[in-house]
Amino acid sequence: MTLPERIVAGTLVWTWGIYAFGGLYVVGPVLAWVLGVLAILSLYLGPALRADLRPTGRVPWLVWLWIAGMAAMLIALWAGHLDWELGLKKTIKSTVGWAKGWALLALFPLAGAVLQLRREVLVRAHSKLALATLILLPIFAVAPFIGLPERIFTSPLKAVGGPGPEYFTVYLYTLDPESWTPRWQFYAPWSPFAGLLGVIMVLFALEDRRTFWLVIGCAAGVAMILMSKSRMGLVALVVATVGPRMMPLMLKVWAWSAGAVVTAMMAAAWTTVTVFVEDTIDGFRTARADSSRVRATLQRIARERWQNESVWVGHGQVEPGPHLVEYMPIGSHHTWWALLFVKGVVGFLAFAVPFVAHFLFTAKDAVVHPGGRLPFGILLVFLILSMGENIEIEAYLLWPALLMLGIHLREVAERGTS
Repeated sequence: MTLPERIVAGTLVWTWGIYAFGGLYVVGPVLAWVLGVLAILSLYLGPALRADLRPTGRVPWLVWLWIAGMAAMLIALWAGHLDWELGLKKTIKSTVGWAKGWALLALFPLAGAVLQLRREVLVRAHSKLALATLILLPIFAVAPFIGLPERIFTSPLKAVGGPGPEYFTVYLYTLDPESWTPRWQFYAPWSPFAGLLGVIMVLFALEDRRTFWLVIGCAAGVAMILMSKSRMGLVALVVATVGPRMMPLMLKVWAWSAGAVVTAMMAAAWTTVTVFVEDTIDGFRTARADSSRVRATLQRIARERWQNESVWVGHGQVEPGPHLVEYMPIGSHHTWWALLFVKGVVGFLAFAVPFVAHFLFTAKDAVVHPGGRLPFGILLVFLILSMGENIEIEAYLLWPALLMLGIHLREVAERGTS
């Protein structure tokens, strides 16, 4: 393996070891900036470096778009702080937060596109992480039933600062406040996010060429989804695995004919279909009614305050919510409404433009080449994740997926189909 591959594979395989010390929130951003600086040096020094550190090519246009978008995000942040006179201390703190969050969405794709990182190495490292997860699974499964504590400890690394102590805390399980039944969050800060990480684990496993590792990865990923009791995880598992593999059908005439027949049949039974869809959505929401209510209220408050108070650059930071939303911060639990509330239209577009462009790019490649299935599946997961989570504060665990997006851009350039 090249030096970048050894760094990436080693970090991924040792995820559980790093989590045991509460260090994942620190390691993710550090890895992003190390790889990002390495990519910049590789581009600048080129032939002067040893062979395994030389760049694989030029920076793809989509990576430039992500860089521009995240730079605009920082400008929106500064503008919001100036507009609301939040002070130098909060501005510096928020800038550091940007460097640990939004900046990662540009740094990892840059590293994946420029450095000598092979898809197979990243996929196999992810499969080994899945094996470690399965080995630890029995301990987590029995912990709540034999009297072990929910929380083991909170790492002193929390002194570096972060969104909350849960990012530095080692959990065995948590208890659902609605049903008081155990939920597991594995190495994520909370259970719903663990479910989405399980989906990504399945997507990576499906790329492994060895059946043993494929089965291990799928088993671990599905276990994470089920034990986290994540509704978004269940939806994403179906959408992100089936959707990309159906994309090549868009080139088949018979598929369009079959689609027309199905559409006609659905139109004939429109009332029945509508009732079924509405019942499914209601069942999805009532599965955890309190959670759905809080999320919906947070989104409504964020929308109203964005429209009435600061349209272009937002409020500069999240704000404590009222008792109605259990004091959850306004500007949380939804990437898009959070962007509008915190960074306004400027911040919204700074993320939306590169995301939509990258989404369409991978969708097109998934139609014509199997190499596009994994990145398209990843972006489908990101889309679903953005509807219920703040994607930037979770980027420190999404880094293998972000790296893969960059690797895919390089692969497409090498195929000459960009």
